[in-house]
Amino acid sequence: MSGKSSKSLKNLIFGHEIAILLLITITGLTGGASAYFWQQNSAESVRINAMFYFTEQIRGEMYAQIQEMIRARVLEDQNAFDSYLEYSSIISERFNELRRRSNSHEEDMAIQDLNLSYREIQRDMNNLFNDPYISNRLSQIQLLNPQFAQRMVGKFEQHYVKFKELLSKQHDELDETLAAWTKFAPFAISIPIIIVLIIVIYTRQVMRNEFIKPIRNIMRGAKEISQGDLDYQIEEVGVEEVATLAEAINKMARELSESRDAIVENERQAALGTLVPVVAHNIRNPLASIRATAQLLEHAENQNDIIESKEEIISTIDRLGRWVSALVSYLHPLKPNLIDVYPVDLINAALSLVNNKIEEKQISINKKDWENNLKLSADPDLMEQALFSLISNAVDATPRQGDITISLSHPEDYIEIHILDSGPGLPFQPKSGNLEPGPSTKRMGTGLGIPIAFKICQKHGWNLNFVIHEGEGTEVIISAPLHTISEVNE
Repeated sequence: MSGKSSKSLKNLIFGHEIAILLLITITGLTGGASAYFWQQNSAESVRINAMFYFTEQIRGEMYAQIQEMIRARVLEDQNAFDSYLEYSSIISERFNELRRRSNSHEEDMAIQDLNLSYREIQRDMNNLFNDPYISNRLSQIQLLNPQFAQRMVGKFEQHYVKFKELLSKQHDELDETLAAWTKFAPFAISIPIIIVLIIVIYTRQVMRNEFIKPIRNIMRGAKEISQGDLDYQIEEVGVEEVATLAEAINKMARELSESRDAIVENERQAALGTLVPVVAHNIRNPLASIRATAQLLEHAENQNDIIESKEEIISTIDRLGRWVSALVSYLHPLKPNLIDVYPVDLINAALSLVNNKIEEKQISINKKDWENNLKLSADPDLMEQALFSLISNAVDATPRQGDITISLSHPEDYIEIHILDSGPGLPFQPKSGNLEPGPSTKRMGTGLGIPIAFKICQKHGWNLNFVIHEGEGTEVIISAPLHTISEVNE
């Protein structure tokens, strides 16, 4: 027997709840980490693309501003001059957008260089507007020369290319990170899944070993104990509450076993107390008769007296032997071998055994309702012995040329066998388990016929009753339930 576990059911349930929370946490963290990565990756990709867009916008709008500046100076177009000033405001806002989206010092420096180079271009353009000699024809031709615009924006183009390379590098690094995550994501995700499986298997095993299996053992043990095996011991394992329950059931079984042993001992003593006087009485009387007859042999006057005394002794010894055999038969445990039989066949078999007595006393056997074709589950040999004892008693009690009525009835789920003699009626009321039902009226009888009949009927699950009609006879009633063979065996 194992010692009780120090772990309580409350702690086991708490641990199970913690395991469930841990499962939820791991699952949530795994999903959250994955979602966070994709969100960050997507946001960074959007940011870089936006910076690409604003950089291209600044470059395009700067060239458009240069064109408007040339048109304003060469053609003296006031609308072009207004457009020139509007482009300056738009480009400034674009640079502000770039600064807001920057998230590193390197990007800040690149944006600053690009902005400074634009400011230099803007300063040169402002100088052109303020130069009073720009209106001559040669200067106008110079402004219209594409190489002039290219020299003006050369430094800006260098910083523009450098900034785009920086953004392209960051975008490539982002793509590499995404590719690496896509490649190793199945392995990374499998780790939490494995952890979850380990936790599930562990908690399931703990719950099974500490609660489910011990409870199953208790149920199995309770069934064994309820079927009479009071020596069965339930293993006291599992959580504290379950182990305590097993211990309590084992203690109850031990106490029941002790009580049962005490009851059995008391019943044995009581049975011996009932049996010993009967045995003493039934042995002492024949021995006394034998002793008296033997004493008479000493004073026998002739051979006839000796022969008569010898026959008396032999007869007494035979009767004592029959009584001992009947007592052994009564005390021997019975186990009926049940088959389906007709009650009429059982009665006829018993009647055939006492047929000589019936004919000798010229007794009439009245049969009533023998058309009943229902079958009973019975051991034919044992039941014929019981019916033989009961019918034999009826024949002995019935006067010469009297009658015995044997009838069958079928009230509800029973078949009843009635045996009614026409004798004076029994002088006592037979009871089950009583070895002293009354004196035998037969010289060669043992007085155990009725107790044996009681025992056989009880082993079949049948009822045996005696109804005494004073001065008119005794009616024996056997009530046999219409059980199947399997039901009786159970």
